Amino acid sequence: MPSLNPLRNAKRTLQPYDPLPGGNSYADSDDDIEKRRSFDSLEYEDSESSTPLYASRVGSMQGTTTSAQYRNRSDSRARKASMSAHQPPNYNSPSYPYSPRVSRRRFSRWFALALGSTVILFIIWLSAMGRRSHIAVETGEAVSKEPPPPAPWESFPFLTRYHGGIRTLVSRAENQPEYPGEGFNASELLGARNEEGDLLKRGETGGDGWSYEDERAKDHGLPPMQVFDPYPKYKSAEYKEKYGAEVVPCFLDEKRSERVPVLRAYPGIVNGTPENVMGSYEIFNIRDDVCFERFGRLGPYGMGYSRKFGGSGAGMEGDREGAEQVWQDDDQVDFRTVRWVDVQSRCAKDNEHRFKPRGTPIGNGLSHFYFDGYAEQKADDVPEEKKLEAREPQMDDPAPPVPHGNDEGATRFKPVDTSEGSKVTVDKSGKESASEDGTPFKLVDSSSQTSGSSTGKTKQAKKLLPRTAVIIRTWHDFNYDDEDLFYLRAIINELAINSGGEYEVHFLIHFKDNDTPIWSDEETYQRVLNDSLPEEFRGMGTLWTERQMSLVYGGLAESNYRDLPVYGAYRSTFLPVQHFAHMHPEYDFFWHWEMDVRYTGHFYHLFSKVSEWAKQQPRKGLWERNSRFYVPHEHGSWDDFKHMVRVQTEHGTASKSNMWSEMAKDDPNVPDEIKAQAVPKPEKLIWGPEPPPDDEMDTQDDPEVPDIAKDKYEWGVGEDADLITFNPMFDPDRTNWILADDVTGYNTSERKPPRRTAIITAGRLSKRLLNIMHRETSLRKRTMFSEMWPPSCALHHGLKAVYAPHPVFIDRRWPTDYLAAIMNNGRNGAAGGARLSVFSDERQHNFRGTSWYYNSGFAPNLWTRWLGYVVDNDGGEAEEVWGEGRMCLPALLLHPVKQVDLVFEHEG
Repeated sequence: MPSLNPLRNAKRTLQPYDPLPGGNSYADSDDDIEKRRSFDSLEYEDSESSTPLYASRVGSMQGTTTSAQYRNRSDSRARKASMSAHQPPNYNSPSYPYSPRVSRRRFSRWFALALGSTVILFIIWLSAMGRRSHIAVETGEAVSKEPPPPAPWESFPFLTRYHGGIRTLVSRAENQPEYPGEGFNASELLGARNEEGDLLKRGETGGDGWSYEDERAKDHGLPPMQVFDPYPKYKSAEYKEKYGAEVVPCFLDEKRSERVPVLRAYPGIVNGTPENVMGSYEIFNIRDDVCFERFGRLGPYGMGYSRKFGGSGAGMEGDREGAEQVWQDDDQVDFRTVRWVDVQSRCAKDNEHRFKPRGTPIGNGLSHFYFDGYAEQKADDVPEEKKLEAREPQMDDPAPPVPHGNDEGATRFKPVDTSEGSKVTVDKSGKESASEDGTPFKLVDSSSQTSGSSTGKTKQAKKLLPRTAVIIRTWHDFNYDDEDLFYLRAIINELAINSGGEYEVHFLIHFKDNDTPIWSDEETYQRVLNDSLPEEFRGMGTLWTERQMSLVYGGLAESNYRDLPVYGAYRSTFLPVQHFAHMHPEYDFFWHWEMDVRYTGHFYHLFSKVSEWAKQQPRKGLWERNSRFYVPHEHGSWDDFKHMVRVQTEHGTASKSNMWSEMAKDDPNVPDEIKAQAVPKPEKLIWGPEPPPDDEMDTQDDPEVPDIAKDKYEWGVGEDADLITFNPMFDPDRTNWILADDVTGYNTSERKPPRRTAIITAGRLSKRLLNIMHRETSLRKRTMFSEMWPPSCALHHGLKAVYAPHPVFIDRRWPTDYLAAIMNNGRNGAAGGARLSVFSDERQHNFRGTSWYYNSGFAPNLWTRWLGYVVDNDGGEAEEVWGEGRMCLPALLLHPVKQVDLVFEHEG
């Protein structure tokens, strides 16, 4: 009988119970990692204190209670324990709990899981692709298609004589244009060239050591620049007799001693300069016998002289021959000290007698939510002597506004009577003044900016001019570089200052953060406004937000067309313009201008000539002419073009669209809509309003329409245009212009309303048109896409809309007949009205090489080259100096010009 020792037995570790025979015991099985790990760890702990004597004693005890097989297993365990007492532990053995064998087992399980998941996902993908392939076969999309070939125009050779220089100037009559026609031999360039056409330095060709600086300083016998003055002869007896008033000259400073140098141009044009392929100089009487290079055009505004003198520091390199002529009569302007709001206000104040009365100024306190402005003064309210009389303040009047902080230098303004006998004055400090009876005038903010000191009593003009605002669209975080400053200074100086106040420039600034409390906190409003404009333009801006427009014009159906909000700046560009015009009835016309437009010529020359030409256009056939591009080389004179349009409209044309429809007229699979175009059909001339047939219209501002049969192209002549655009107003119906269906608030259950579209929103709008747009949106909850809204409103209400075919250039040698066919490939020879229209989305690539379109690639490249920089490894300083000199271009509009990185002089 075994002896029992409690102390000894307490130290023993119980052996695992295993009813199975010896070697197949559950405890020794290698198939279960977790179980084996726990028991092995127990054995490892016991083995450190085990002895052979203890092992044999345990074996003898077990012999009385277990089978022989179990005893053999126990002896084996004892031997293991005895051996382990004399050997270090083996961490790589299978019995160690963290052995690599265990890690390999874990990796195998994860690998199997990943492999299985991959197989399952692959099967799902194969099923989906099979389903998609089946659908593609059913719809015919599975037919393999080769990539489309490049557009035909991409194979046309580039024109190079745009890049000619001032050393090859000739008169317009002597010019041999590179395009269209036979053209100029582009290889006949000044300067020696090697076989590859690269310019060679004089030292390499003549061996006389002629250096770059020698060539740059050489006198090439250029003709002198000419002053370009497009303004009326204000001091002439003829002008004074016509208007009965003098024009007071405007200056940059209060001392009336400093002014911006005049713009200068070279007589003639560069030999070989291509002619404009579309539009015309002749019909507008815009000068095409001169050309503009960068110093004569931009030198007055800071280009070409150092920052320490108030310039930009750009334009100090390259060809500068003759550049100093720009500043020979007037000194270079230090623009660091100029505040344009004061300059413009003084100028408008000094010439107040030339214009229609502004009306009664109104305001809306400090919120600026409704754009402080004027209440319209009716003609019946104007006294015979055309005085502006102040009225007594009323109890319900809004609080008088303050100038828009910017607002250093922004002075308060009171519209005063400058006619003879007036007692109202404004002192230099801008403090309030009163009339003789002490009645104060209400104040307006900088959006109505006219302040400063008058030069004295001036006789009221007998023929008053309309007031015109120039609205420049920008946004609060726009990055203004020096090239942008040249552009803005030119607009203000040429339109507002040198004209004696005929234009007033405003910045309409889109503030994109709807959550900043600019409408409830004056300090926040002024801070945002100050930060939104460069210092020299502060005081000329007005903020607007999309949330503000949603409150002013609340109730528009939120369609989210193409995932864009209806109150957004993209879809509803003209909402803030409508509201601005509503709050500023003192203006008769509004030029809507963009920050990415450039003009190589003079802005006053362009605006005045285009406006006058539009005024003289007859109404008969106007909408039909508006819908076509004018290609002089194919269409002949403007009179020939007018006759062609009349024939196309009255008799129809056999266009390509008609041809294919004729062939398919008996095909049952062709929709009736296409069959309807099978034969050339005459169109009815648009005569008077064309309202939507399914909507009720407000006709209070619609004109009276004469009998079309009795009209001899007389109606409309002498009538100012309500809308002037710089691209054709095409009919988007049946085209693939992707925004044609962006129509809000109209009944479209049966049909879309009549529409017209003019790509690029730059142009002029009348107060009458903007008032109609304002009422349509605010009262009837209607609007359309930005570029469709003004032309369509003018169409619905019978207003006078005019497309001005300004000169447009192209970068390649297009056959002119092919170009005319592409551009006027719509219904009956128009630009729109059919799927083959050049304005359809898949065909707008044809504009890439033109100088005026929203996605033009030629416009920014040409402007950058004109500034003297390298584009596509062509041009630059060396080519100017060793070749023909700097570029000189005729007056042309360019769009878009987004960003130009100027090169500045080194400042040590």
